[in-house]
Amino acid sequence: MPELPEVETVCRGLNQVTRKQTIVGGEVLLKRSIAYPLTTDAVFWQKLTGLEISNWSRRGKYLLANLTDNQEQAAGYLGVHLRMTGQLLWLKQDVPPSQHTRVRFFFQDKQELRFVDIRTFGKIWLVPPDRKPEEIITSLQTLGIEPLSAQFTPDYLAQKLQKSKSQIKKILLDQTIIAGIGNIYADEALFESRIHPETLGSTLNSQQLALLQKAIVTVLENALEQGGTTIRDFRTVTGTNGNYGGVAWVYGRYQQPCRVCGTPIERLKLGGRSSHFCPQCQSRG
Repeated sequence: MPELPEVETVCRGLNQVTRKQTIVGGEVLLKRSIAYPLTTDAVFWQKLTGLEISNWSRRGKYLLANLTDNQEQAAGYLGVHLRMTGQLLWLKQDVPPSQHTRVRFFFQDKQELRFVDIRTFGKIWLVPPDRKPEEIITSLQTLGIEPLSAQFTPDYLAQKLQKSKSQIKKILLDQTIIAGIGNIYADEALFESRIHPETLGSTLNSQQLALLQKAIVTVLENALEQGGTTIRDFRTVTGTNGNYGGVAWVYGRYQQPCRVCGTPIERLKLGGRSSHFCPQCQSRG
């Protein structure tokens, strides 16, 4: 699933190509990709056609486009969650759609924003102007702090972890605590802070919390510079791969030598997810 760096990379790309562009029509090829409103395709496009994308923003792993009408008045939001395999691609309309194309948004000059989704878990919401995004996309209500915000501090981590009985890897994946971190960057941040993924969150001392907070920010910023990580399906809006996988410390490097000490990277299952770590650099001791 695309995580914060991938979604933010897509967000920045969308602002480059669709900002101030007017939606002139479209096509829904898979009805269940539209989570709201649950109506006919004709009504969906009637509500959307003629609206301009003012700008895109990101909240956790969600994308939100501010929409305006021809009087430059607020006209709602377009929300997108890529889930496992979703892609938003900026293409010419004459490029033949792939079999996994689910929704097509048409723009002027025969351009289109194409929602491609192999596993079909991704969702799109059209939020009306009289509603807040979190009223329609209810998962937004429970999202935790943004890890690249000024409010994300070691003290915040201490507050959230002091009574936790969960392992730190599971805590980092909890979107109600920190929004946007997934399996890849949780593994990477734990390596950079030299913390074993099975360590109980409540046992981390102030020095470890400071190292972890700094590692999370550093890993996410580095991944953003690399355009995110492409394992199988992630693409930027122009169709290119993310490059972070080539410089990852531990994720996806099972049995390969640690880039620091040379010890083979190990892997274990936590909460049904694979965790990669170096048993030397991240010892339990």
